Amino acid sequence: MKIFPDKLPDAIANKLPPVVMVTGDEPLIHIEACDAVRAAARQQGIEEREVLHVESGFQWGRLTESAASMSLFATRKLIELRLGSQAAGQEGGRALEAYAEQAKGSDNVLLLSAGKLDRKQQQSKWFKALDKIGLFVPVWPVDHQRLGFWMRDRASRHGLQLDMEAAKLLGERTEGNLLAADQELQKLALLMPPGARLNAEAIASGVDDSARYDVFTLAEACLRGERERVSRIVRGLRQEGVEAPIMLWALTRELRILLSLYQHLDQGQSFEHACKAQKPPIFDKRRPAYQQALNRLPLKRLHKLLLFAQRLDLAIKGAAPLPLWDGIHDLALTLAGGRGLLAESPLSYKVG
Repeated sequence: MKIFPDKLPDAIANKLPPVVMVTGDEPLIHIEACDAVRAAARQQGIEEREVLHVESGFQWGRLTESAASMSLFATRKLIELRLGSQAAGQEGGRALEAYAEQAKGSDNVLLLSAGKLDRKQQQSKWFKALDKIGLFVPVWPVDHQRLGFWMRDRASRHGLQLDMEAAKLLGERTEGNLLAADQELQKLALLMPPGARLNAEAIASGVDDSARYDVFTLAEACLRGERERVSRIVRGLRQEGVEAPIMLWALTRELRILLSLYQHLDQGQSFEHACKAQKPPIFDKRRPAYQQALNRLPLKRLHKLLLFAQRLDLAIKGAAPLPLWDGIHDLALTLAGGRGLLAESPLSYKVG
């Protein structure tokens, strides 16, 4: 059964299920979800804990042995199986299915922690077998539109109060890095009196910029038309050493998807059908961002942006005299709805 991290402590407070699967790539929330399972296990009298790290060459028989072995000092055991980014594979799948079968008559608890599981993995036999008898806790990054509210609530855990402007600024400075955000709040809690109310000025002077981005975050911000955030992400990615071709690939990919959507719509298809026709399909969660981009960007401008992206590709290869990083920033900003040098025609882009 699927349950989200904020509901997990209440769900396991009285009785732990045979299996809890915590999956996802957001470190802070992932760690805290696993900690909640360990805390519940201790409260429910589970004193023995065994940790199995799944690495290359892992012997899956160890899971079976761990589940079957009896302890001299405890009747129940918490078995932590740490998959990380490893796939279970055929051997692992069989071992996990077998564990699910024998778990029905066991008092042990399996805590399986892993990175993000894709749709194919969630349709596997082993996943369905474990999900049927336990809890599935998917861990997602906090959407940046909710980040300010998350920061404000998080600050209260540390005995601090943030006004919304301060919470949003803290979110901007630590986006994609919730561990850093929590560390900054811990630091502020040590420096400030209990219950202190902090404004944006206090955050600006006391919190370093430790945001972490990726090119998919950039693409999403462009689709949503978040111009200031797009500029911030482009600067952040460049400072982190992300190569220009990777950023250009992400932006060009979105341009091609938008043009394909236009083509399907011009053929009289519904927006939903056009999204499903993409390869891979655009799932429900991302469709509003594409709808916003289509409403904002006329077809003619998308063609101009794609033409300019091709010129930037030539610049990367040394075959066109363009200021590369300025060009990528302008491409992203115009895709987000800004009116930079590309607004009228990419062919008018001036050097210098």
